[in-house]
Amino acid sequence: MITVPPHLEIHDSRFAALVHPMSTLDQIADGFTWTEGPVWFGDRDCLLFSDIPSQRVMRWSETEGLTLYRAPSGFNNGNTRDRQGRLVGCRHGARDVVRTEHDGRLTVLADRYQGKRLNSPNDVVVSSDGAVWFTDPTYGIMSSFEGYRSQPEQPGRNVYRLSPEGALDAVVTDFAQPNGLCFSPDESLLYIAESGSSHDDSVPSVIRKFAVMGGTLRDAGVFATIDTGLPDGIRCDVAGNLWSSAADGVHCFAPDGTLLGKIRVPQVVSNLCFGGRDGQRLFITATRAVYRVFVDIHGAEPWTRGRAG
Repeated sequence: MITVPPHLEIHDSRFAALVHPMSTLDQIADGFTWTEGPVWFGDRDCLLFSDIPSQRVMRWSETEGLTLYRAPSGFNNGNTRDRQGRLVGCRHGARDVVRTEHDGRLTVLADRYQGKRLNSPNDVVVSSDGAVWFTDPTYGIMSSFEGYRSQPEQPGRNVYRLSPEGALDAVVTDFAQPNGLCFSPDESLLYIAESGSSHDDSVPSVIRKFAVMGGTLRDAGVFATIDTGLPDGIRCDVAGNLWSSAADGVHCFAPDGTLLGKIRVPQVVSNLCFGGRDGQRLFITATRAVYRVFVDIHGAEPWTRGRAG
């Protein structure tokens, strides 16, 4: 008889094929204020993640442990990589989306829409055509904890697409507070987390899905509902399963929206990413710590699949 470890909660037999009963949930770093934005650099064999209130981006590797990557970070939140391997991040302080060039220079990609400042870009993905998609809730300007208290100039309901040519468009405008986002493996769908329940109990804790129609989106309805807390960061694996943060850990959903199982985490989870030397580790940022667990599948993002990045 196989004993399921306490950090795994299997709701569907398909989840058992994605995890392993001998896996462990390992805390690899702690002592932070609010961790976010994990992104794996396979070509450098390291993980980068944000400690937002402390204005730091941290670096962790198996060989070197924990080191400082950037400070001050401008209250950097979500991170991703573009297809040239460059870091793309969301800064609450400057209220912008910024790219780190290979030589370390910072290039501001977007900080205004229709002449007004963005609120506090939260999470970001880059599609294979080079377009940058990001969410812009008001969390980073509600107080001076994760940014600088300010009055919003945008409605806080928008999701944006920055075209490779530099045109910025609001592609969705009806969220309460849009948060994490990720593409399906073939980029035919964009999933976006609704985290407005953090301030309004009437807002459902759901992940919505949208059909990608070139540079625009078509609303395809609710994909899944989070039963504990709210969705924040989300990622897809190569089979199209979606992994979402929640108050009790990470929830895994099949492509049809069925809850397959959960990875229980002792702190509220903010975000996650796939990576590791073999590409089969799920890195989880939680309130004050970062965790790692084995998963028997790779992430959909190409740089998550082992050392090659």
